[in-house]
Formats: sequence, structure tokens, C-alpha cells
Amino acid sequence: MLELFDTHCHIQSAGLKVGERSTRELWAKAPELTGDQLVANAAEAGVTGLICVGCDHEDSQLAIDFAKTRDICWASVGIHPHEAQHYAGNADKQAKFASLAVQHKVVAVGECGLDYYYEHSPKAAQIELLKFQIELALKHDLPLIFHVREAFDDFWPIFDSYAGIRGVLHSFTDTAENLAKAMERGLYIGVNGIATFAKDPAQIEVYRTIPLQKLLLETDAPFLTPTPYRGTINESKRVGTIAEFMANLRRDENLENLAATTTSNARALFGI
Repeated sequence: MLELFDTHCHIQSAGLKVGERSTRELWAKAPELTGDQLVANAAEAGVTGLICVGCDHEDSQLAIDFAKTRDICWASVGIHPHEAQHYAGNADKQAKFASLAVQHKVVAVGECGLDYYYEHSPKAAQIELLKFQIELALKHDLPLIFHVREAFDDFWPIFDSYAGIRGVLHSFTDTAENLAKAMERGLYIGVNGIATFAKDPAQIEVYRTIPLQKLLLETDAPFLTPTPYRGTINESKRVGTIAEFMANLRRDENLENLAATTTSNARALFGI
């Protein structure tokens, strides 16, 4: 069986009435998928590790609590750029969030970053919270999970103003130029189900050329279900489908080696 690692999922709110709103509302459409069922399904499919990623304070605490009682799960604590406006300029909220970084099984900070596609929070608030989370990660020697969408022109100067950042560009769908910049800075690249239904030849070529030693696999469950399962709620067990797609796309890499290397990459980045 393949050894797989889902480096980005949001399964901590499955079956609950708390957590990040859009995530738990999507899980509510599949009430049979409890947290325990999702983990069991993933383990049966060869997934040996999952990072449960937080999007705000409450969601991050859920991820921590979820991971504490499940051997193959770890947590990342983050304030998503969509949520930045609720924390910007509020020292008390930021301090309470910062305390999460030292809790048991927290292996990263994020997802954090800049999203100018939706701009649900003002750009200034997003930038403030990105810098805050970079500084939090550096303080505790943790890697970062970055969410960057149509915002690299602002992201790279902020990134370059700090030394020693380790991390991954989650759900990367950008250009060969920004892939090259990420490689120059030692970042990993997270690939999920989007790759399986991408139509742009340039984007597909980017997926083909990501160096294997810098590739991570993720599902973003319950979102971004890969082909051929479109129309269903995504699960961590689908990371194998993404591995198969990438191995076929990259032709010179066999599936077993891709799965083993991406799993090793995940364990190296997150210190697991």
C-alpha cells in the first residue's frame, strides 16, 4: 500500500456546529462523515498523516483538540486572510491566538497569507495578520502554511523582509515565474484536486515541473474534490487520487516513489 500524507485538510469541524462557517456548512451536507470516520477512511487508504489546518482562533483550537486524540493527526493554527479584519488592530485577540502555537501537536502556523481575489478583508488587515503570523512562527521555530491568491506582488516583499522562514505555498495555482521564486526561497509547493481538473496548459506544465523534493500533496477537504469524484464532499482519503494524477502527469516518476517522497517531505517540513 502507498504511504501518503495529507498536508492540508479541514476535517476538525466535520459533524459539528462550530468551526469556520463555510467549512462546517459543507460538512453538514454529508452528516455520515464524522471526524472519526474521515480519519478511518484515510488510514484505510494508506494515509499515515494529516495536518488539520485552522482558519481562525476557534477553528484552530478545534484542530488542536481533534489532533490530540488521533495518532495520525497534527494541527496548524492560523488566521485565514478572509478572517484578518476580525483580528487586525486587536492586541488581545492576537495574544489569545498566539497562545495556541505552543499547544501539543501544533506543527505549523497557517493558513495565513493574502487573498486579493476575494478580498473579504481589507488588504491592510491581511498584511498586518500575515506579518503577525510570520513573526509568531519564527518565534516558535514553526513552518508556515501560506495561502496566496493574486497577491504575490505584495507577498514576496513581505516574505523577503524576514529571515529563516520555512513553509509551503498551499493550493498553488500560479505561474512558472512564481514557482521559480518559491524554489529560490526554499518553499514547498502544495498540490491538491485543482490539478486534476485544471484546463490551462501553462498551469498543468507548472504542476509537471515542480521539483519532487519540494512537492507536497493535500486535499483541502471538504473542498476541491479531485476528478473523478467531482460533486461529492472531499476527504483526506482522496490524496491518493492526487498522487496518481501527479505520477501520470510527470511520466518519469513512479507512483510509489512519488508517494514516499512527498510523505517524507511532509514529515521533514512539519518535524513529524
